[in-house]
Amino acid sequence: MKLNSREEIIALTPLWTGERFPDGRPKVPQKYLDQMRSMTLEELWKPIFVKGYESQFEGDLHTLHDDGRKLIGRAVTTTFVPTRPDLHDVMFGIGKEEGRKGNYNQWVVDSLVEGDVLVADMYDKIYKGTFIGGNLTTAIKTRTGNGGAVIWGGIRDVEQMKQVPDVQVYYRGIDPTPIREVVMKDFNSITRIGKATVLPGDIVFGAGGGVLFIPAHLVKEVVEGAAKTHVKDDFGFEMISKNIFTTAQIDRATWTEEMLDLLTEWIRTDPRGEKYRDLDWSQEYDLARNGDPNDTQTML
Repeated sequence: MKLNSREEIIALTPLWTGERFPDGRPKVPQKYLDQMRSMTLEELWKPIFVKGYESQFEGDLHTLHDDGRKLIGRAVTTTFVPTRPDLHDVMFGIGKEEGRKGNYNQWVVDSLVEGDVLVADMYDKIYKGTFIGGNLTTAIKTRTGNGGAVIWGGIRDVEQMKQVPDVQVYYRGIDPTPIREVVMKDFNSITRIGKATVLPGDIVFGAGGGVLFIPAHLVKEVVEGAAKTHVKDDFGFEMISKNIFTTAQIDRATWTEEMLDLLTEWIRTDPRGEKYRDLDWSQEYDLARNGDPNDTQTML
């Protein structure tokens, strides 16, 4: 058995065909993460949901900072279970053989690189389930740049944590106790944050009080889909205010060719559409001409 196994990570993410980190995690290009900073959670959620990825969001979390900052990065995952002496001996022995220092949570933090977000399932343990505090938050900042963590469990030293710049942490509760009586079951494998399933290399998008986990192989499509949703909203608001289209027309899943013509002309000529001028609308035109089985439904 091996912790943070490159072979296992590659086997878990076969749909990713791009560059990978040395540990095997998908290396989603930074440009997509940068583009997400101007997008909303709902815009990014929709393209995933319509593809059947309905268990990628969790909103029952607290945030370290309530100032509107976003948490965006590539997931490094870990899963913990209640302590069991024989299992602890096995897992700690593996860590020692691999040259890992300190406790389980330190092993994970020590592996982080720029752009990472730590994602830990502590099975909702808060008392003695505090995965990070002031020291490890400082280490996260140092290693990731402006990352953070999503902890399905506890944190401690909150006043110290809030002094660390440019990080955001989502968590379940606060307790002064240190982490105790837990065993790390796996490291960079399948994990769960509440109702969401997370794989290593997923893109973590924390905003608006919740966290969305975007499968790496869908990121390009999702970002482009979110951009289309955004510009259609901008255009739609204007068309409704001018009484050119009704809300029922704008909210349809499939727009008519006339609406798409007006949209693409608006993108071409209006300054607000400048950054959307490289988007390809051929699929939307095909649906308008040939019909869409969902065209009687409103857009999500």
